[in-house]
Amino acid sequence: MPFKAKDKIVFIGDSITDKGRRKDPLKLGTGYVRILHDFLTAAYPALSLKIINEGISGNRVTDLEKRWMFDVLDHRPQWVSVSIGINDVWRRLDSPDLEQVYPERFEAVYRGLLAQTKKPPDCRLILMQPTVMKEDPDSAGNRLVRPYVETVNRLAEEFDAVLVPTHEAFLEFIRCETGQDLTTDGVHMTSLGDTLMAVTWLKAMGIYGGK
Repeated sequence: MPFKAKDKIVFIGDSITDKGRRKDPLKLGTGYVRILHDFLTAAYPALSLKIINEGISGNRVTDLEKRWMFDVLDHRPQWVSVSIGINDVWRRLDSPDLEQVYPERFEAVYRGLLAQTKKPPDCRLILMQPTVMKEDPDSAGNRLVRPYVETVNRLAEEFDAVLVPTHEAFLEFIRCETGQDLTTDGVHMTSLGDTLMAVTWLKAMGIYGGK
C-alpha cells in the first residue's frame, strides 16, 4: 500500500477527470475519480484518504499552468495525479485557429508544473497517459496522441513518478474486439471506460493485481 493514513490525493485534468464534479455534492463527479474514491474508501477505511477532484472540462496543459497554484499546490497534497493531453491533440483537429499546444510546448509546460510540485519533499506524482482519440488504434487522432504519450512516459521517469499506462490499456482493450464501447464519442468515457481508467491506475499503484 503506497498511501499513509490521511494522505491527500489531488486529481487534476480535463473533462475525463471532471465528469460532472460540480454537480456532485461530494465534488467527485461520476467518472474514474469517483470509482477510485469509493474503492479506496471501501477497501481501506482506516486510512481516511482525502480525494480531491480538480478536473475542468476543455482543459489543456496550458490551462493547468494557469491554475496550478490554487488547484494543486494550495491543497498541500501528498499525491498529485495528472491526466492531460487529449484536448491538446483534439484542438489541433477541430480548432485550427486556436493557439496550438504541439508536443514540444506540451512537454515544456508539463515539466515546469512537475518541477514546482516536486519542491515539497513529501509530494509524489502520478502521471496518467492520455487515453485515446477514437476507438481505432490507427486513427489520425491516435497517431497524433502518440508523441504526447511518449512525453508523459519520459516525464514520469525524469520525476520518479508513478506511470499509469492508460493509453496502452485502452489500445489493448480495443484490440480484444469485445464489442463494448469505452467512449461515447471517441474521447469521453462510458462507465466501462471510467472503470478501465480506475483499474489501470490501481494496478500502476500496486494496489490491484488482477490481470
